[in-house]
Parts: sequence; C-alpha cells; structure tokens
Amino acid sequence: MKLSFHGADRGVTGSCHMLECSDRRILIDCGMFQGSRELAEDNAEAFSFDPSAIDYVLLTHAHLDHCGRVPLLAKRGFRGEVIATSATRELVRLVLIDAAHLQEEEAGRRAYHGRRRGENRAPPPLYTTLDALNSLDQFGRTAEYEQPLQLAPGVRATFFEAGHILGSASIRIEVSEGTKVRSVLFSGDIGNTGRPLLRPPSPPARADLVVMESTYGDRLHRSVNDSIEEFYEAICGAFARGGNVIIPTFALERAQEILYVLHEGVERSRLPPTVQVFLDSPMAISATEIFARHCECLDPAVARLFRGGSDPFRVPNLHFARDTADSIAINRITGGAIVMAGSGMCTVGRIRHHLRHTLWRKESAVIFFGFAASGTVARQIIDGAEHVRLFGEEIPVRSAIHTINGFSAHADQRELLAWRSGIGGCETTFLVHGEEPVMKQLAEHLQGHRVEMPRLGEGFDL
Repeated sequence: MKLSFHGADRGVTGSCHMLECSDRRILIDCGMFQGSRELAEDNAEAFSFDPSAIDYVLLTHAHLDHCGRVPLLAKRGFRGEVIATSATRELVRLVLIDAAHLQEEEAGRRAYHGRRRGENRAPPPLYTTLDALNSLDQFGRTAEYEQPLQLAPGVRATFFEAGHILGSASIRIEVSEGTKVRSVLFSGDIGNTGRPLLRPPSPPARADLVVMESTYGDRLHRSVNDSIEEFYEAICGAFARGGNVIIPTFALERAQEILYVLHEGVERSRLPPTVQVFLDSPMAISATEIFARHCECLDPAVARLFRGGSDPFRVPNLHFARDTADSIAINRITGGAIVMAGSGMCTVGRIRHHLRHTLWRKESAVIFFGFAASGTVARQIIDGAEHVRLFGEEIPVRSAIHTINGFSAHADQRELLAWRSGIGGCETTFLVHGEEPVMKQLAEHLQGHRVEMPRLGEGFDL
C-alpha cells in the first residue's frame, strides 16, 4: 500500500489524499483550494496524479474544500465511481452547481475587463455548470453509516459519523492480503460535540493508521451555551444602536444552526418576536430544505421535531431571498434586521455586497462564526483591518466585529485528542488540514506513537 497527499497538507483547503492498494487508486476527497489568489490559481494547475488512473473517489462531506474539484477531475479524465452518503450526495449537487455558476460569472467579468483593456483572451472558468452536472453522473453507490462497501477484491470501505455537517463521515479502508488485514482511517473533518443539530462523531474502535484533521489543534472552543448567549447579546446591542446584524455564513450547517438558535431565542424571549431575519443565499435555502429529509443524521431531539411536523428553523419573520432583486432590497433596511449571506470567508457571493453597505456604519455589527483562511476578507476583518477592499473600493471598518468560535463545526484540541484516543491499534497518525504551527502543537500531545505531518505531494509506503 502507498499513501500520498495532494491537498490540505500543512494548510486547510484543497483536501485530497490517495491510497494505492490491490492495483486500485482511491482518492479520499478532491477539494478546491480557497483563500488567496495564489491558492485559487493552484486549482487550475495539473493534478499531481493521472485523473484517468483513479478508480474511486470517496467523499467525506460536501464542503467545497473537500469536493470542489470533482468536476475538474472528471473533465480531465476520471471515469471511476464517486461514493458518498445520501445527504452528502444531495448537498454536493448544490455546492458544485453553485461553484460552477460563480466561476462562470467570474470568467465573464474577467473577459469584460480584459476587452476594456484591449485584451482578446481571458482565462476560462475552472469548470462550467455542464461539467458539474456531468460529474454528478459518476456518483454510484450510496454509503450508509457503519455498513461496509466492497470496492474491489480484498478492499472495503466503511463510513462512520463525523458530526461535522449533514452527511459527513470518517472513512476506514481495510485491505486484505492473505490472512493479513491493514486499515487506514481518514477522519475527514471532525465535528464539535455538543452542537444542537447533529449527532456527535462516532469513529471506529480500531485502525492501523489514521489520517487526521488538525484545524483547531492549538485551542479550545468556548462552550456552545456561552457562545449562544454572546450571540444574543451582540444582536441586541446592534438593535439598540439602531443598526443591522450581518452574518457571513457557510450555506451548509452553519446557516441552519444559526436559524435554529434564532428560533430558540425568540421562543425564550431572548430576542424580540418582531426581529426580521433574511437568509440571502439560494444554496443555504435549498440546504435547509434538505435537512428535513435526512433525520438519520440529526440529533434525536431535532429529528423528533421534524418527524412531528415542526420546523425548528422557522423564525416568525424569516424571509428567503433567492432572487438578486430581493438581495438588493435588503440593503434599504437600516436597522433591526439580521442578514445571513454566503460565503463564510467573504471570498465570493452576496455577503460582499452587504459588507460594502454595512461595514462603515458604527451602529451595525458583523458576526463571524467560522474559520477564516489567511488572505480572505473575513480574516482581514477579524484581524483588525481598518479598511478592506470590496469591488474596487476601500471600505472603512467601523461596525462592531464579533468572532464567536463556540459554534465551530470543527473539533477543538480537547475533542481531537479524545477522538484519536478512542481508536485502538494505531501505529501512525498523519496530521492534515491544519496550518503548520497548529499541527506542531497538536503533535506534542500525541504521545506514544509515530506522528507525521506530510507536505504537499509527499508519499509513504505503508
């Protein structure tokens, strides 16, 4: 067996790992690089392997940095089978079509500005909507949690609940050679326990080798309850000043979790029943509808609400903004509104328009809940930038800025170590999906066995 690393190596985007065994090549995730312009350019580079030689792609979950280059893989020759859980399949469809649409729009803008400069050629989109749709045809079998799937003679894969987003999984691949069985567990992104919507992570009891994410391996999260109270206080503070609340949000999981907390806030009289909530993200709206169809992934209490006909996401004055005109109209409201829009890192999407209209207003507040990669607008704001550049304009940052990390979909250091300690028989842990200083801190706590921090393109004979 050979294990090689092709993304999210001493970094947090572009997850892609390859296991070669029994004359099969298996990719675990094929994600998009996100963040700086240099990272975005990496997406268009040739893969460090032959796409036509890949037999299977196993997806841990539907975030773009784990599935976003599947259409490009297919466009460049992949003809194998993609396998994921049922919820992940539905969410991936949303994510890839949205990503293709954004790339087409961006390519159109580049072409337009190029023509104004007298240039006749502009870079094409990484892939088109048609490419994304074509790649969906390669989704084959659907994985069910803890039910082994035979990939090839002597090779089977089992998906386990990861608790990160709806349908997320850790994947163990077992390879039999004669009487000997070797197993490699890929953590995917490990969820933050205690969150209100999902079941907690449930890894297997044993694996010989573990490939483990390390995003927050250097810190501890605040408790969920404390974070919820901080959230309510930030909202009430902005409303008391006469401003709005802008929430850059990830369409998958985070948007639904915030809706649930807002629903609870109104029910508990922590928020006024007249609060106006706008979900300004077609993808988040569709993802919210998907939740009701996948109770198998939900916390039992939430699943019971759905099965009983209740909607735990329904705030009294909730408005879905699918159309561009509806999104534009939101910016006419100067106070008393909560606006949730993508993307969570403020790299693309409608959130950039809302920030342009809001950041300069000291009455308002901007609340960040998720990880922000280096080079993103979100990271600039969180790090205290006095101005950020949006649509060619320098916008002053005068709004109250809040970062609430207890809502993180990623496990913190304590939870990562607990997850890892529950897996017996492990000889080597490969740390991925983390920035290098964070990995080193986490590695210091992983005692008693070998720890590797692979670099991009590095391979290991197992």
